[in-house]
Amino acid sequence: MEVLIELLDGPLNVQTCTQWVTSPDAGGINVFIGTVRNVTKGKPVIKLEFEAYKQMAINEMHKIIKQAFERWPLKKALLHHRTGTLEIGEIPVIIAVSAAHRDAAFEACRFIIDTLKQTVPIWKKEFFEDGEVWVAAHP
Repeated sequence: MEVLIELLDGPLNVQTCTQWVTSPDAGGINVFIGTVRNVTKGKPVIKLEFEAYKQMAINEMHKIIKQAFERWPLKKALLHHRTGTLEIGEIPVIIAVSAAHRDAAFEACRFIIDTLKQTVPIWKKEFFEDGEVWVAAHP
């Protein structure tokens, strides 16, 4: 099981993540890139802030990746999440997986992001012109 999990306070690099999961025996690589959008429910967003209970978050991220390896024949899996303040267009999360076949890569990637949002103690605060709000991170 080749896994790379990080909770970082600086920018995430899509190319580095994609290169890490590349493998000569993988016919499919799937990458999910979450970006900060400029609107939520029709309301303009100024920025986001992410906070995490770091050790617990990392432990939960490992559990999710382990479950993905148990359900699909993956070659490698990477999960990077950011903390701190992020501006519109910045990347708070990258998930990259490789597998011999595309179906496993697609399904595992979807499972990882959906489960991460449900179980990992990473909290998101949205900032608007007229205030801010903590957001439940469920899909």
